[in-house]
Amino acid sequence: MRMETAVAMQGDDAGAFEALLEAHRGIVLKVAAGYARDRDERADLAQEIAAQLWRAWPGYDPGQRFSTWMYRIALNVGISHLRGAGRRERVLAPLDEVAQEAADPAGDDHETGQQVRMLLALIDTFEPLDRALLLLYLEQRSTREMAEVLGIGESNVTTKLSRLKRRIRDHFNPTGG
Repeated sequence: MRMETAVAMQGDDAGAFEALLEAHRGIVLKVAAGYARDRDERADLAQEIAAQLWRAWPGYDPGQRFSTWMYRIALNVGISHLRGAGRRERVLAPLDEVAQEAADPAGDDHETGQQVRMLLALIDTFEPLDRALLLLYLEQRSTREMAEVLGIGESNVTTKLSRLKRRIRDHFNPTGG
């Protein structure tokens, strides 16, 4: 990072960064939820993502979509976190927290909560790149944007998505019927 750029960012650009971060806060929260299950771990990861975004802010190109830039950094931080967490034993019990948050807010939809827990348990088995791709797909990002964020070709995105969908479908319907 160039020092003069970093110094220049300390002024009015700090406010611009904060406004953009707040407007796209959902990206940070979704990535944190995708790579950390425990509430405290998710909060720590979200904070680390925000810190990395701030460090990278001086290099942001305004000609690029902010959300694409943000996803790229957030997913890299999430993947790094997951790799570090791989050295520790992961406890799946906190998935209940995520499932409760994703299910009916009143907590009335037990079946939906169960389905979300099962899907999250499956996603936990995915490689970090596949998790990132699935997150972007669920966010309804275009194939082009997914390719830009992940640094892979559009045809690779299409192929990987097809395989992920098949893997999920086969997991929940192994007989194909």
